[in-house]
Amino acid sequence: MHAGNEGMNVRLQTVIGVLVGGSVTSLAIVGFHWLVRYSLAPRRVLEQRTPADLGLPHRPVQIPTANGRSLFAWFVPAATDRAPAMALLHGWGGNADTLLPLAGPLHKAGFGVLLFDARCHGRSDADTFMSMPRFAEDLEHALAWLREQPSVVPHGVGVIAHSVGAGAALLVASRSHDVAALVSIAAFAHPAQMMRRLLASKHIPYMPFGWYILRYVQHAVGYRFDDIAPIATIGRVRCPTLLVHGTEDATVPVTEAYAIYGARSGDHVQLKIIAGSHDDYGNLERQVDTLVTFLRGAVSALGPAAPFTDG
Repeated sequence: MHAGNEGMNVRLQTVIGVLVGGSVTSLAIVGFHWLVRYSLAPRRVLEQRTPADLGLPHRPVQIPTANGRSLFAWFVPAATDRAPAMALLHGWGGNADTLLPLAGPLHKAGFGVLLFDARCHGRSDADTFMSMPRFAEDLEHALAWLREQPSVVPHGVGVIAHSVGAGAALLVASRSHDVAALVSIAAFAHPAQMMRRLLASKHIPYMPFGWYILRYVQHAVGYRFDDIAPIATIGRVRCPTLLVHGTEDATVPVTEAYAIYGARSGDHVQLKIIAGSHDDYGNLERQVDTLVTFLRGAVSALGPAAPFTDG
């Protein structure tokens, strides 16, 4: 463990000592940390639909990921071989069903589609805890799996992701040159801001409890929030990127979309503001032609691939 992390751990234990009246034991520390992780853990919800309900050909697959875990996924192959493909990633507490309404239009437009559950979500394996960087790990393994499929053109693999998944997708794209295109839906600008809103909604005062919880979570995740925040990673993303956000989003205010867009580093990033809330995809589905046009343009710019279909 680095000296900086050791120093942080000592400070965190000191804060706990103050909170429990100076009588700190290892059991109290472990118990408090368990309570934080338990209260912030995603609620596991199983899928209620499958691609078959939309008349889509598909097969269930298992994708290996970090820590020896496995991800549950549906793969919807394109109608033609050597076609581009999109990995669709849900947000916190979601599953492969979350973005399923987009699978039909994408398949019709000539894309293969991979919908998968992140760890601790849907039917995927559990792990010790979940975080945005772990969402990113799962996405990286899902993208690698897609590129290995004989029916997929490897340089035409992109991502559509929502909320925490969108933040993870921006993190992946910021450190990889292999993402063909990215659609980020309702991403927050900074994890600390998002967590402070969550704690406030649970009536947890920032000082001293919220302050400690944020620092413990950052320590447990293993990354500085400032380094993985979408407002920071967007500047390092080089692939064509479309930021989509709803005007009535009460979970992540639309101002955060403008903040992320303002931190971009080039014209390859676009912003699309639509009507709708954080989890309402009705308006997004009405914008699907915009998404398809954006993705087609991004993939076509990479070079020859299988022709798109309109039928």
